[in-house]
Amino acid sequence: MTAADPVDRPVAVRAGEELDLAALSAFLAEHLPGFAGEVEVLQFPSGYSNLTYLLRVSTGDGARDLVLRRPPFGSRVKSAHDMGREFRVLSGLAGVFPKVPRPLLQCDDPSVLGAPFYLMERVPGVILRSRPPAGVELTPEVLAGLSRAFVAALAELHAVDFAAAGLADLGRPEGYVERQVRGWTERYRAARTDDVPEVERAADWLAENLPAHASDPPAAALIHNDFKYDNLVLDPADLTRIVAVLDWEMATVGDPLMDLGSSLAYWVDPGDPEELLSPAVPHLTALPGNLRRSELFERYLEASGRRLPPGAGPVFYYAYGQLKLAGIVQQIYYRYRQGATADPRFAGLGALVRACGRAACLAIDRGRIDRLSDR
Repeated sequence: MTAADPVDRPVAVRAGEELDLAALSAFLAEHLPGFAGEVEVLQFPSGYSNLTYLLRVSTGDGARDLVLRRPPFGSRVKSAHDMGREFRVLSGLAGVFPKVPRPLLQCDDPSVLGAPFYLMERVPGVILRSRPPAGVELTPEVLAGLSRAFVAALAELHAVDFAAAGLADLGRPEGYVERQVRGWTERYRAARTDDVPEVERAADWLAENLPAHASDPPAAALIHNDFKYDNLVLDPADLTRIVAVLDWEMATVGDPLMDLGSSLAYWVDPGDPEELLSPAVPHLTALPGNLRRSELFERYLEASGRRLPPGAGPVFYYAYGQLKLAGIVQQIYYRYRQGATADPRFAGLGALVRACGRAACLAIDRGRIDRLSDR
């Protein structure tokens, strides 16, 4: 592999996650202009939520690579896997935010592939995961530039005129903060498999320490809700240039500082507790050159021009991010424990739930979001 290759090479489809090729071909023949009747399906192996496939289709102009997204098999959390919503976000952003793949087709009929799905163009590039990819040199200079570009892209997204994009009704900004804290607490508890006191304590602390604006309309923005390195496609010739942002399944209109908090939960610093260095959480952010979490927070405030509400600080948003991550991971782990999926990557997710709770409590106890292992 070279730096010019996409890092996430598709592989053979996992057992139990195959697509009905005959039904898919019939759908493409009806809806994809120029489809010449041949389609090869591979699967991108990374990711823990919606399933992502590469379709290599034949057309009158030659082969064409498309990406298909569908919900995971066995999932009953419909609100977290709304393909129509994700397609709508991409369609709206296409004219106002250049860093999105171009959406192509949407299918709401579950009789085709067993669930709704959509198709978009593939954006080739480099995607960073939990380890430096082969052929890609992540020098301190590169990571310094990338982490600054990360903040700039998040601020750029939050400055988008979501009303002009036709997305004003995507979410409810009023009461967003309180609703998110309550909602992720409830979702975590509904999927609970083990006793994790740290997650419970973090949830209770957040409910008791809501920012002053939590019940009032915040300065709303279109927020991604999963903005992290492994959802970015980077220019192979310049790894500090972000060419696309992927995985818009949780996008909504809400408080942009909560979006920042979600990103902070994935941003591992050097010296963080060892249990945060999980393969499920990309930790290339701990390599030399990256901004530290506290620097990321301050740089975002500067780039976006936003201010913290009275009584709020980085600890609240970081602890929220860890509660949300614990809820997401717990839902996946619950499906694994129930036998709804046999993906072996999910077997160790219980430890990550505990790590999220501990990280939140360390930040709460020490009143900071960095140097969590230091007394």
